Amino acid sequence: MAPNLTRVTRFGLVNAYLVGEADGLTLVDTLLPRSAKPILAEAARLGAPIVRIVLTHGHGDHVGSLDALVAHLGDGVEVLISPRDDKLLRKDRAPEPDEPTGAKVRGGVPGTKTRPSGLLAPGDRVGSLEVVASPGHTPGHISLLDTRDRTLIAGDAFSTLGGVATTAKPNPRFPLPGLVTWHRPTALESARALRALDAARLVVGHGKPVEAPGAQMDAAITKAAA
Repeated sequence: MAPNLTRVTRFGLVNAYLVGEADGLTLVDTLLPRSAKPILAEAARLGAPIVRIVLTHGHGDHVGSLDALVAHLGDGVEVLISPRDDKLLRKDRAPEPDEPTGAKVRGGVPGTKTRPSGLLAPGDRVGSLEVVASPGHTPGHISLLDTRDRTLIAGDAFSTLGGVATTAKPNPRFPLPGLVTWHRPTALESARALRALDAARLVVGHGKPVEAPGAQMDAAITKAAA
């Protein structure tokens, strides 16, 4: 892993990330319910406080421990998400007027009691992380590029469990993320945009990190487009 990045995983299937910053840790995603304890234990091992939580999207395996973490960390912790997926935190699956006809939010959207303290737009900076729009898996999915070492935290825009794949098309070796994608053509466009960032490292919600991922991302995009 990168010097400023620590992966926290449950069952080897779902990942969250702790990103080191000068003022503490940024937690990206919160895993499944009942995952607060291992996240807090890893932060304690690193010897730094979690000062903010960024959510890549509103699916339950990424927001499942948000309420428990906020209850432990207190109201001072920032909680950040895109405006569109903030609706999913409120269990609102209704489409926006400008969204593709027939596209429906899929997958588990349990909502959270916690309301975000801020909403993120493309190009915003969260410490060293630059917000990159990557809709498709959900309508307001975001990714994060660490500007220090070009690590790309891609949430569920890609997965690497069973091989690098976009969630624009189910990967037969690990199909679940692709099966719950909101709009596959948009997800494919986002995969291409993320590939164009030429990341040094790809880390995702499901699967292990991949170093120098460009060629594998290209192959995944070609396969999804076929």
